[in-house]
Amino acid sequence: MNKNVLVTGGTRGIGEAISREFAKKGYDIIINYVKSDEKAKRLKQELETTYHIRVFPIQADLSNEIQIENMVNLAIKEFGKIDVLVNNAGIVIDKEFEDRTVEDWKKTLDINLIAPFVLTKLIGKEMIKHKEGIIINISSTNGLNTYYPSSVDYDSSKSGLISLTYDSAVQYAPYIRVNCIAPGWVNTEMNKELPIDYVKEETERILVKRFGEPEEIAKVVTF
Repeated sequence: MNKNVLVTGGTRGIGEAISREFAKKGYDIIINYVKSDEKAKRLKQELETTYHIRVFPIQADLSNEIQIENMVNLAIKEFGKIDVLVNNAGIVIDKEFEDRTVEDWKKTLDINLIAPFVLTKLIGKEMIKHKEGIIINISSTNGLNTYYPSSVDYDSSKSGLISLTYDSAVQYAPYIRVNCIAPGWVNTEMNKELPIDYVKEETERILVKRFGEPEEIAKVVTF
């Protein structure tokens, strides 16, 4: 029986690359998505045909705790257990610091921090029953040492996700390994609309003088 992985935000950007990389390694994949129904269907067909694994897309709004619980229950019903959880889904709402609203903060924290906590709690409880499991959180250098006032809520959420990783690792040791990856700039759809001059400026700050690629992050996740 194949091991399986739940990837949130698994049809776009880094999440899609992570789904593909796990498929290459023979994992069955539970792909969470919100809006991209057609893309989820196409990705399912492609990965199942190419790698002869099972792909099970589940639409769920991660800002809704009930939908998260339903997704986890459905995944466990279909697969028996979840071997790996990748908390990848995230949003960013760029506005000037002074224009930021409490509503912006709530939206960002719901997806970027509270959803990973809920998923970790629900799936961690199941993993403990089997005395094994892996949880991987996708944070950002914005949560470490790269700060942008126009992304204050995003930066805070990613810093919080790193803290959640530490606490979860202590909570579930020694049976569940909990780790965090903090990428810098990555070539994803989210960053395609950035102004050219801004991209040049940011690229100069990167030691290798380029943005990362989703596939590079995915390889670290599967490692």
